[in-house]
Amino acid sequence: MIRVATVPYAHPYLDAVLPRSVVRVGPPPPEDDPWAPSPWLDPAYLTAHADEVDIVHVHFGFDGLTPDEMLAWTEAVRRSHVALVVTVHDLRNPHHSTRERHDRHLAALLGAAEVVLTLTEGAADEIAERFSRSCIVAAHPGLVTPLPDVGREPRLVGVHLKSLRPNLLDPLDVVRAAASGAVSAGGRLRVDVHDDVDLELRAPGLVKGADAGEYELVVHPRFTDDELTTYLQTLAVSVLPHRFGTHSGWLEVCRDVGTRVVAPTCGHYADQWDDVVLYGNDEVRGLDTGSLTSAVLVAVTRPWPAKADPAWRAEQRTQLRRVHDHVYGRVAADRAGA
Repeated sequence: MIRVATVPYAHPYLDAVLPRSVVRVGPPPPEDDPWAPSPWLDPAYLTAHADEVDIVHVHFGFDGLTPDEMLAWTEAVRRSHVALVVTVHDLRNPHHSTRERHDRHLAALLGAAEVVLTLTEGAADEIAERFSRSCIVAAHPGLVTPLPDVGREPRLVGVHLKSLRPNLLDPLDVVRAAASGAVSAGGRLRVDVHDDVDLELRAPGLVKGADAGEYELVVHPRFTDDELTTYLQTLAVSVLPHRFGTHSGWLEVCRDVGTRVVAPTCGHYADQWDDVVLYGNDEVRGLDTGSLTSAVLVAVTRPWPAKADPAWRAEQRTQLRRVHDHVYGRVAADRAGA
């Protein structure tokens, strides 16, 4: 069997696409630190354990490396004779305020990878244009099953600001534009934010607007998986308030539970699901608040999208595993014949 070390070791996406025909090589992260950097990203560890693995498949979780460290790591991969496969989830890192660091990471990874995958045709075109690499397109799988006995509020629009990370648009601009669209459609807006944010320091106007009755503001810890599914299943529309980005697992959960998504024109969100309603925003022109208001109005007043068909999602997952099985088999065979 082919031995594959994934970076990170585990994630719902990886669990969905990893073929049962391969052996997933550890070690798993510590229980008390599930997002600890993978030891496979340490050149010394990789070199010492190269005979225990056939392929390293990098998805994400390499932010902690500097660009120079990433380049040194790819050189260690070449020396170790371990095959490298890369799936590009993000062409613009949502945790970085500028794109240069992630661009250098990608240049090093894609220059060393034997096979590159990504999630949408649009991203594949961008990778070909920017990095001169062809990609296998493997769509994002479903992540959740709708929960029974969870109702939907027909005209409830949600904007989740999470922890106000760098890829967030100005919170007040987004919330006011979305609230205008929701109210114009006869609905209302719920705004969520994590309780690790000092709102008085970072977005004082949010509390003022909520106190004035313009929208509901809910401050809480990060949702568990079931809490997130319940939250999204109660919404009619979820607005992605992204200043920049590429793909979205959040969008796929909305698709699974039948919640319409309003997304910015940056990135490749509309390639993931043809029911996405777009509003104008990118890093060059900035946010078009009028188009966001209009997009929310349109999204609320359209008929609800159907929940993703479980049989279709199951077949999609099977096909994605076949794709990965083929990639790993081809890479392993090429290595054996080298």
